[in-house]
Amino acid sequence: MTIEPKDVLDFWFSPKMRENWFSKSDEIDAEIREKFLAAYDDARADKLEHWKQQPESALALTILFDQFPRNMFRGSPRSFESDGLARDVAAQALDHDFDRKLSSEQRQFFYLPFMHSEYLSDQKRCVDLYEKLGDEFSLGFARQHHDIIERFGRFPHRNKVLGRDTTHEEAEFLKEHAGF
Repeated sequence: MTIEPKDVLDFWFSPKMRENWFSKSDEIDAEIREKFLAAYDDARADKLEHWKQQPESALALTILFDQFPRNMFRGSPRSFESDGLARDVAAQALDHDFDRKLSSEQRQFFYLPFMHSEYLSDQKRCVDLYEKLGDEFSLGFARQHHDIIERFGRFPHRNKVLGRDTTHEEAEFLKEHAGF
């Protein structure tokens, strides 16, 4: 079955998924893997490049690269493997003002690849985007992510899954902050 951008968006913005966007659920992870793994693989193989051309399809591609891997590959380095691709798609979409053609709720998923980035410049951009959006709740998370990258240059809670050594300072931080 061929997946279309509408399939991704209808699924992601369904009432069931809205309740589970930022929570852990083995059931949801399995459902996303079953429905969208083939489309994810196609996207990684550059077979969905045409999705970048319109606001809705670019958003679907961003979600496919940024959100779905966090579910499909939870606890694995693969959960972060397409973060750079998500950021590139989102940046191109923002260059075309695609975010302004979508609802505030949808727009935030163009901004999350910058929040997930371990580059300080992306974190600054993320904070700026959420300030302009006027979403104080999400802005708080953007600032938290920014501050972690500013302090450590990376997200310490990813160290274990990515096989990175954890510094003493990061270990102390992780005692109080398990991650997002």
